[in-house]
Amino acid sequence: MSEAASPTAIVAGGGIAGMAAAMMLADAGVRVTLLEARRVLGGRAGSFEDQRSGEVLDNCQHVAMGACVRYVAFLRRLGTADQLEWTPRQTWIEPSGRRSVLRPLPLPTPGEFAWSFLRARFLSRADKRCIARAVLAARRVDRASLATLPFGAWLAEQRQTPRSIARFWTPLIVSACNLEPHRVSTECALHVVQGTLLAGARASSIGVPAGPLVDLYAPLHRLLEAAGGGVRLGARVAGIEPGGVRLVGGDSLAADAVVCALDAVAANRLVTIGGREPYAGVSFSPILGVHLRFDRPVLDVPHAVLVDAATHWLFRKHRDPRLVHAVASAADDWVGLGEDAIVERVLADVARLPAAKGARLEWARAVLERRATFAATPEFQPARPVPGSRTDNGAYLAGDATATGWPATMESAVRSGEAAAATVLLSFGGRRDAIV
Repeated sequence: MSEAASPTAIVAGGGIAGMAAAMMLADAGVRVTLLEARRVLGGRAGSFEDQRSGEVLDNCQHVAMGACVRYVAFLRRLGTADQLEWTPRQTWIEPSGRRSVLRPLPLPTPGEFAWSFLRARFLSRADKRCIARAVLAARRVDRASLATLPFGAWLAEQRQTPRSIARFWTPLIVSACNLEPHRVSTECALHVVQGTLLAGARASSIGVPAGPLVDLYAPLHRLLEAAGGGVRLGARVAGIEPGGVRLVGGDSLAADAVVCALDAVAANRLVTIGGREPYAGVSFSPILGVHLRFDRPVLDVPHAVLVDAATHWLFRKHRDPRLVHAVASAADDWVGLGEDAIVERVLADVARLPAAKGARLEWARAVLERRATFAATPEFQPARPVPGSRTDNGAYLAGDATATGWPATMESAVRSGEAAAATVLLSFGGRRDAIV
């Protein structure tokens, strides 16, 4: 596209999907204005300044898997991919403190984890046999055909033991899909199995940001400005119309194209597709993140899965080894608890760490995101709208709840944003191979 004829676009929503759409459009020569209602970019995968501690904290611990190729490419374009610290090992800690480490060996896929899995002590031999049987069965399944089946029902068909479900399948699926196995669509759950357990050691590696999430996105301001656009923070969209948007406060902005990358609730309020809400029937699942700082280091590995615990994961924050981030996904049981009660429950789980004995808690901050992710239930999974769908008022839809094939992840958000941007470029006469 020639500079003289550079088209313009507005992207409403500065979460991952909106940022990915804006970046792709800017790279193609479009002058993009990215609108975000908050004062920082990132949306649900963002950061905030905690007034009590003075720390910049993430809403919740977000991680990437090696399979998240589009998300990593997005960070590489921003120049921040090196801020992800990768670990191929997973440490599972039982209530007694006993540990099992799942780590890959240089064997053909899917055998990389076979040796460490066989040696894992938190599962019995019967558990391991039935898990292996289910994983091998997953290799042959067309997951899209099972969108309306609860994953718990699929596990029952595979004759999984109660212990294997409680100690292996539930931590795996809850962490990736933010829903319990009996609530999540089998299509979504098997995407995790096929895309990580069966996709090789690199795909299952875990990448954790070394600093606050907001640092990953900071270069986007400069990159959009260099392309003739920019970012407007504190700009809440009140309406989307053909050829532009209206902001709360009365301002109107015009553009050749508009991408609606707002969260599902806001999108349902502002746009329709065929006269219906684009995310009709959507529901949500909460995530709890608890920031803890002790007077000494308590976690000697980058991250750990807690077996048989209400707290699912612990992450060591690398800038301060005394800082631990505890995460409980599908956190419905935590809703309604006060912060003191939450911290008390988390500390009871942290107590299984030997280094935590005698450690003094200096401060804690609990963050409960009630609408952390959409719920990929058997009812909603088949109804997810196609990314890049044209709304009745002429916008292009993006968001992690669109039908990317992924659970509610940063990878899903990037893929949806890029798909919407590619559709916009086609409307401008761009190349068809721009579609991701």
